[in-house]
Amino acid sequence: MTATYTFDVFSSLDGFGAAGGDWTGYWGKQGPELLHHRLAQYRGEQRMVFGANTYRLFAQMLAESAEDSDVRDPWVTQMRSLPTTVVSSTLKDPLDWPEASVEHGDAVDVVARLKAESDTPLRSHGSLSMNRALMAAGLVDRVQVTVFPVITGRTGLDPVFRGAADFDLELMGQRTLDGAVQELVYRPTLHV
Repeated sequence: MTATYTFDVFSSLDGFGAAGGDWTGYWGKQGPELLHHRLAQYRGEQRMVFGANTYRLFAQMLAESAEDSDVRDPWVTQMRSLPTTVVSSTLKDPLDWPEASVEHGDAVDVVARLKAESDTPLRSHGSLSMNRALMAAGLVDRVQVTVFPVITGRTGLDPVFRGAADFDLELMGQRTLDGAVQELVYRPTLHV
């Protein structure tokens, strides 16, 4: 048994995972094709893996959002219903998230164990620093980057690969959604 692990992340063209200023969620570039595709990706059997900071951010955004908010898009609701492991040294069970449990310890050790013990695919949306460490340890099988057609040079937050090791990337798949958003799926290999 060896589960595959996908690091799933949204990015501006210039490599930021979020932006301040007057940008809205998805940088205001989401369309029906993107949202339908995301929902389809989260319908299959899989286990989510989050770091503590990403879990806290998602839980807070959902708690503060209205029912009709894009924070509660169907794919996000589906993601929230999946079995979830939160890697944390500070959080304690129970979490305010259905089917979630806390695993204490180093993320590399936790994910290596999860991969070895199960065939169920693992996926992480966000959790940038955790996923950079997992990539460096050779535990990430796929990097799925959804690139939104914006440059957030002045307002960009959370550089996706800041401080990451060097990697060669093998393109496994690509897709254009709503005529403007690019989804790129790569197999990363540590560049030595």
